[in-house]
Amino acid sequence: MGSGQVTDWQGKNVTVAGLGVSGIPAAKVLHGLGAKVTVVNDGDDDRARAQAAELEALGVTVRLGDGATLPDGTELVVTAPGWKPDKPLFEAARAAGVEIWGDVELAWRLRGPGAAPWLAVTGTNGKTTTVQMLAAILRAAGLRTAAVGNIGVSLLDAVLGDEEYDVLAVELSSYQLHWAPSLRAHSAAVLNLAPDHLDWHGSMEAYAADKGRVYEGNRVACVYNVADKATEDLVREADVEEGCRAIGFTLGTPAPSQLGVVEGILVDRAFVEDRHKNAQELAEVSDVNPPAPHNIANALAAAALARAFGVPPRAVRDGLRAFTPDAHRIAHVADVDGVAYVDDSKATNTHAAEASLAAYESIVWIAGGLAKGAEFEELVAKSAPRLRAAVLMGADRALIREALARHAPEVPVVDLDRTDTGAMLAAVQEARRLAQPGDTVLLAPACASMDMFANYNQRGDAFAAAVRELGAGA
Repeated sequence: MGSGQVTDWQGKNVTVAGLGVSGIPAAKVLHGLGAKVTVVNDGDDDRARAQAAELEALGVTVRLGDGATLPDGTELVVTAPGWKPDKPLFEAARAAGVEIWGDVELAWRLRGPGAAPWLAVTGTNGKTTTVQMLAAILRAAGLRTAAVGNIGVSLLDAVLGDEEYDVLAVELSSYQLHWAPSLRAHSAAVLNLAPDHLDWHGSMEAYAADKGRVYEGNRVACVYNVADKATEDLVREADVEEGCRAIGFTLGTPAPSQLGVVEGILVDRAFVEDRHKNAQELAEVSDVNPPAPHNIANALAAAALARAFGVPPRAVRDGLRAFTPDAHRIAHVADVDGVAYVDDSKATNTHAAEASLAAYESIVWIAGGLAKGAEFEELVAKSAPRLRAAVLMGADRALIREALARHAPEVPVVDLDRTDTGAMLAAVQEARRLAQPGDTVLLAPACASMDMFANYNQRGDAFAAAVRELGAGA
């Protein structure tokens, strides 16, 4: 099928791998274009049967309980991003010379002439916040835009819908990038790189390489994190268009071709005339909500992409002021007896938790859950000077307890051996007992939530409810 646009889908045999949030829309779109669509799915439960019935009513073939066998005559496979590259279905497709696309690749190929360019963001942590900040800045500049991809509007809807956009702010995961070989963004950013999803990618090198795909073919700017050399290395390795520039962001004073911070001001030394002598003020640190260090870094990355697209300085400030972070992202819940209670339930890995812990001086840390193979030595060693105490809960709390014993033996630790619905209230009560005025009680679990909660949102809600109960009794 080549790397160009596919204009005639009529009668093409396309296999869609996986029902779910990307598979079902992809199957409907392809069917609507005239393709002969077969959906294969590993699972065969009530939910899958209901989804299958909906698609079969349209004329789509669905095969439940067998996601391993390649249907006869398949000319293209379109996969849900979470399906691992080593699945037998993909091995069969590769052996047959059949291309494999993800939903992002499909959306990219289906764009019409004159389609809106993409400003793309990836990284281990901070993607959603940065894309939302970017969309807010673009809107403040009067541009028609949307936050799409891994969040917000589906990419297929954005590309094929009636709404016209000037530019799209696109969040992309490593999974999505793996299956998007022909994607070419206007400009892109890799925010940071830390071990994550290694069970899926197979190695840190493969994970980094998939993240680095976001830079391929960039036209104007490859935005990297000065504090994370691995992101700059990916820029060096990328094959970009002539004239595309490497643009760094830093929490320190920026060098030429960088954005950074000078005396509480976010400044641009990249998209200005004579960048060796001049800097453009963009916003104040206080315009960033919340002004935690990792969030300022997110704001600088968003500003860099917006400036690469030609947005004026004032729009950066106005967009950052208009931005409101999602729930459970370093959200201040309440102050009780002079102690701040902060919900960062979204800190589901060690890298995110480290950024969260770096934002406060004296912390009673509530942590634990499902470790997903993570190690906690480096996180605890770096954060130890800031810890007043720790309250641990969840299935893999012993891993954190052992790291604390090695790297912060003087820090008091409460080990909560319970998983019932009252466990979070007990954790918050223990944290209150340990905290002193001026401290921050911080829920930054460094772990996934599924051992005790449906998701990180429910975990954060439980924390906030427990804090409100404390406040009511204060």
